[in-house]
Amino acid sequence: MSISRCYENPPSFSPGSGAGTVQEVGGGGLKAYVTGPLDSKLAILFVSDVFGYEAPNLRKLADKVAAAGFLVVAPDFFYGDPVDLSNPNFDRQVWIAAHGTDKGCEDAKAVVAALRSKGVSAIGAAGFCWGGKVVVNLASSDHIQAAVVLHPGRITDDEINEVKTPIAILGAEIDDASPPEQLEHFGEILSAKSGMDCFVKIFPGVAHGWTVRYSVEDEWGMKSAEEAHGDMLNWFSKYMKEE
Repeated sequence: MSISRCYENPPSFSPGSGAGTVQEVGGGGLKAYVTGPLDSKLAILFVSDVFGYEAPNLRKLADKVAAAGFLVVAPDFFYGDPVDLSNPNFDRQVWIAAHGTDKGCEDAKAVVAALRSKGVSAIGAAGFCWGGKVVVNLASSDHIQAAVVLHPGRITDDEINEVKTPIAILGAEIDDASPPEQLEHFGEILSAKSGMDCFVKIFPGVAHGWTVRYSVEDEWGMKSAEEAHGDMLNWFSKYMKEE
């Protein structure tokens, strides 16, 4: 996660953005942005990039997915300590050491368990950059029914080989963290697995992080982000069914 593109185009943090509310989920003081019908049996877990759950574009996307009938939960896996490049004392290596994806995976599983306890019958997960590795881990178990990773951080062949949940991988043409050829290779690994449904798509002319760090002044970037959002929603609609 030391790839520089993971830290480019930081958003302006906006604690009050979005149509949803911030609630505690999963115990342990973990807060989350929650949006959509609270009685839905279908839930989507959003696992953010390093800039966390207060990013306005992330919440806007959560609201868009919620409008399709899903309960969307975007936890604050960094416990109030997202990457803040405006802080002159920010130390990237210290931050990385304090916020490993292993802890994110355990927190995510606790959120999944909490959703199940409230009657949710099917859960999907979308992971962005840092969150992509968390979602790949979830997709290697029976915790979720569908997975989407968008411009993921570093993921290994071994991790992909463990995946057993239908997974879509959406990548950028310009990406040092997850180059197109690597994502296409992941698709080959997944396609060789019996009964595994996967989908890999590379978006031309955009860079790592574009789906949640696009600028409204970048018409091409916004169009590509919206296309990726549609692909994500279609994947969840395909595999998320009430039991």
